[in-house]
Amino acid sequence: MDRRIKKNQTAIMNALIQLMAEKDFEKITINEIADRADVNRGTIYSHYADKYDLMDKCLAAQLQQLIESCSAVEDETEPNPSKASLLRTLEQLEENALLYKTLLRNKALLSFRNQLQDMINNQIKTQFLENNLNLDKLSKDISVQFLSSATVGVIEWWFTHSNPCSAKEITEKLWSMLDLNLQMIRSQA
Repeated sequence: MDRRIKKNQTAIMNALIQLMAEKDFEKITINEIADRADVNRGTIYSHYADKYDLMDKCLAAQLQQLIESCSAVEDETEPNPSKASLLRTLEQLEENALLYKTLLRNKALLSFRNQLQDMINNQIKTQFLENNLNLDKLSKDISVQFLSSATVGVIEWWFTHSNPCSAKEITEKLWSMLDLNLQMIRSQA
């Protein structure tokens, strides 16, 4: 991809995110995005059909970046790769706190929350498969939904309370609760 195109797209997405931190997505106009990104409206329309298309692509890019930076570690020296993955996920969220706080807080962006939960669902399903839990499909599905909903809820709480502790601290606390629930689930298998 041409560096100029990538630079424009990055500026446009950053402008959208900055504006969303200031006001509701529905009230943001293409002109405001263009002004903030220091591009003309035509440049935005050359990359995106409208602000909704821009939002969808922005969310997809942010989630893909999050997934890539937080996928499971294949490091054989790591005693608990799932916990390490959770820590990397929370560190990535913490590093980009303004972005993720904006994405989680903005009512128009429920899709980001859902996509985040889907990502965590997949990580938890992998955990179940790695542990070869002998649960029926319904029990497994309910357990995955419970654990991922709890995790996303804690992440939302962390952001709405302005990150009252570090990513490492919240990982330790969250992991102990997840691990306790996983032990209970294992005992039912």
